[in-house]
Amino acid sequence: MITDKALQTASTLLGPWAKDMKLPEPNRLDVVLAPKDLLPAIAWLNRAHWGYLTAITGLDLGVEQGEIEVLYHFCAGAAIVTLRVRTPRTAPSVPSVCELIPSATLFERELSELLGVTVVGTPNTDRLLLPEDWPEGVYPLRKDFVRKDVAA
Repeated sequence: MITDKALQTASTLLGPWAKDMKLPEPNRLDVVLAPKDLLPAIAWLNRAHWGYLTAITGLDLGVEQGEIEVLYHFCAGAAIVTLRVRTPRTAPSVPSVCELIPSATLFERELSELLGVTVVGTPNTDRLLLPEDWPEGVYPLRKDFVRKDVAA
């Protein structure tokens, strides 16, 4: 049962799109969404002026599971809502949220660069953290990444 008023509001707002909802700890709600429902859910949070985006992160669930999970973290006071979207690891993609939240571009660039997730419609695909000569198709936050030290 949700007792925090902000989380109750978020639960009601996101209910139509949620595949699953969990309260992993006090003041935190995790909402599982299909990729197609991400933008409508975020638009609804925006219309209701529910919180703000604090980060977009990703988890490589590994070769065995075959998926990458992209997490969109929103805060309103002490309440935290994480929208969780899974995408196939072989060709991971999510829609850009920059049209709704312009400041998300840095998070989207990081997600693309470090986990190899294609962010469809993102306005800026320039590298953010890795050097320009970094090899294509090598993503340092994937579980199968192997660091190859370069001799000086």
